[in-house]
Amino acid sequence: MSSLDLARWQFAITTIYHFIFVPLSIGLALLTAGLQTAWVRTGQDRYLRATKFWGKLLAITFAMGVVTGVWQEFQFGMGWSAYSRFVGDIFGAPLAMEGLFAFFLESTFLGLWLFGWDKLPRKVHLATAWAFAVGTILSAYFILTANAWMQHPVGYTINEATNRAELTNYAAVLTNNTALVALAHTIGVAFLTAGAVMAGVAAWHLARKRHVDVFRPSLKVGLWSAVVAGLILSVSGHTDAQIMTEQQPMKMAAGEALWDTEEECAGFSVFAVGDVEEGRNHINIQLPCMLSFLATGSFDGTVEGINDLQAASVEEFGPGSYVPPVGLSYWSFRLMIGFGLMASAVALVLLFLTRGDRDPPRRWLWTVVTAAMVLPFLGNAMGWIFTEVARQPWTVYGVMFTEDAVSGSVPTWQFATSLALLAVLYGVMAVVWFGLMRRYATVEPASAPTEPEYDPDNPDKPLTFAY
Repeated sequence: MSSLDLARWQFAITTIYHFIFVPLSIGLALLTAGLQTAWVRTGQDRYLRATKFWGKLLAITFAMGVVTGVWQEFQFGMGWSAYSRFVGDIFGAPLAMEGLFAFFLESTFLGLWLFGWDKLPRKVHLATAWAFAVGTILSAYFILTANAWMQHPVGYTINEATNRAELTNYAAVLTNNTALVALAHTIGVAFLTAGAVMAGVAAWHLARKRHVDVFRPSLKVGLWSAVVAGLILSVSGHTDAQIMTEQQPMKMAAGEALWDTEEECAGFSVFAVGDVEEGRNHINIQLPCMLSFLATGSFDGTVEGINDLQAASVEEFGPGSYVPPVGLSYWSFRLMIGFGLMASAVALVLLFLTRGDRDPPRRWLWTVVTAAMVLPFLGNAMGWIFTEVARQPWTVYGVMFTEDAVSGSVPTWQFATSLALLAVLYGVMAVVWFGLMRRYATVEPASAPTEPEYDPDNPDKPLTFAY
């Protein structure tokens, strides 16, 4: 394998691994703050116990996200130094701001929340929970603006003397429509991931009739979150597809294995088998006109094909292949959609079966919900694979090729060593994280505080918890 291949593998591993923790942290932060709000408003002990239970899982996940995020940012300078030199004036700004939010805003408010239970007034303490939740969203947004610039570069100019991209309009970078729709999609992903985990863990306890007063509300919160997330993802995904078709038509064509332009009523491919060298499909089962609607918002919309886009790219950028790996793009796109739909469907079915505090008619349905926790994580991984792979051969779309972005002075053996060490380190971290999550997800929630009782006449009085 070449240095480029190893650098791409390293980037893929760090990105997918880091994104295990990002949506779960964002989603759990929002849902936990919501549970704490319910406790402050009602004074019901079950919401307090649920808040503290899910807060432990949130703290573990956030810590892992910070560690993996640091490495992901460092590897840009290590493995992609040519890219860093070329776009550092632009790319560094959102990364720096994300670092400030992650290490200062988020960490500060999380610390206040974790250690301020018996020191801060109740409403002030609740405010720290919401401040942390908002901080996780802002942190994700700055990362998304950096990635969106790679997908759709705006607000810059190329300095011919230094051969560097220089920032001219940071407001344009922050308001890039690619970033805005990605933020909406990421929030949906966060609710789906956290909702599935919350419902899955709650289902595990409810199947054993354990702490029903705490886990029944958690189950409902998790299921509703996953169902609402499905709606958010449907709308944001449709919008994203239209923007992608306009800005990166080759990505949409590769994601659909659409070889030739269809002027109207392009069908959405459900299953296809094709030949990349021949540039055609041998088998293609389609939903009529649905691709036109997904890509353009009209059932009669035109969707450009791979062969025509390749010819246009050669004319604009010169000889070479501008076709991304079609098979990987095609299947990652479908699996991303499929895993997300399955997770929302499971949540919707169980929400109906458990209406009115009913138990599902079959005990094995609890196990299905617990097993479904993995679906959003698989969908998230497929989403990032599609996002990055289908952009190839570009690192910055239409501006910089991936082969020109890698660190040319780093020998192959150093890339291989770095990748091997990273794989071992991430493997150990995965075992530690899963062990901690399993341990704290299966223990009973904290007991009710015995002193003092909730005083509705003095809601801002700090509590000293005695368990």
